[in-house]
Amino acid sequence: MIKHSKYKNTGILFELLVRQATSDLMSNKDPKAVKIFKKYFTNTELGKEYNLYNTVLNAPKLSEGKAQMMVTTIVEQAKKLDRTKLDKEKYNLIKEIKKHYDLDNFFKAKIDSYKVYASIYTLVESYVSNETSDTKQIITNKLTLLEHITKEVLTERKVASKVVQEFMKEDKEIRILAYKFLIEKFNSKYAALSAEQKDLLKEYINNVSETKQLRTYLNSKLADVKTQITELKENTQDKVVQIKLNEVLNFIKPIGANESIKDEVLIGLMQYYQLISELKAVN
Repeated sequence: MIKHSKYKNTGILFELLVRQATSDLMSNKDPKAVKIFKKYFTNTELGKEYNLYNTVLNAPKLSEGKAQMMVTTIVEQAKKLDRTKLDKEKYNLIKEIKKHYDLDNFFKAKIDSYKVYASIYTLVESYVSNETSDTKQIITNKLTLLEHITKEVLTERKVASKVVQEFMKEDKEIRILAYKFLIEKFNSKYAALSAEQKDLLKEYINNVSETKQLRTYLNSKLADVKTQITELKENTQDKVVQIKLNEVLNFIKPIGANESIKDEVLIGLMQYYQLISELKAVN
């Protein structure tokens, strides 16, 4: 049976480096993570392997047949990589990360797609490793990846995000000013964001490893936006707006003590603050 290692998982290494680079830039620190990222993921075997992870992780919704074809192709392409060179690059990458960052803190961050990353890693290793393969593990990994590719589990917070977007599209004045938040495309200056959004983003990135502290902070912000939206609802005479704001309020719930903190929480809060800003501008 193949044992998963987050220290050797190219997808996890890539995501954690991107987060660290963002944190460095926002804190005005020397962006060592950016240099490491460019060195090890540009024209390298690591870069090639990451493209395989990324293909699965960001795959559009496909039929089961096409999803099976994708998984098979990923495995076949992984076999073509230079394993000796790839292992050496991973070893040197971890060595360099350890040189500039505390390794325990670096790998402490919560990864939303951990199960998918782990399934890709162990599935590929089952086919390229000299270790004895476990048939049950291979089947489990394939089922995990097929489920990820063929269907999307719609969480309450994702639904909340869609309700906010729908509401903003319905009002002409709000629609003109609204923009879609895509965290990975924010520029280093974050010039388009409000003070609340900048603080929110900074706290989220800087405390992503401190789950308890981050949960407390995010819950305080959820309470804040709920209060502001409630006041806006009470001050408007438009019945349609009141109904829509009630729908939004129903989705704003605190993060439970045992509930994992996902990126949807951040995106939702960013959109709530944007909605508040736009409503205040037209009222």
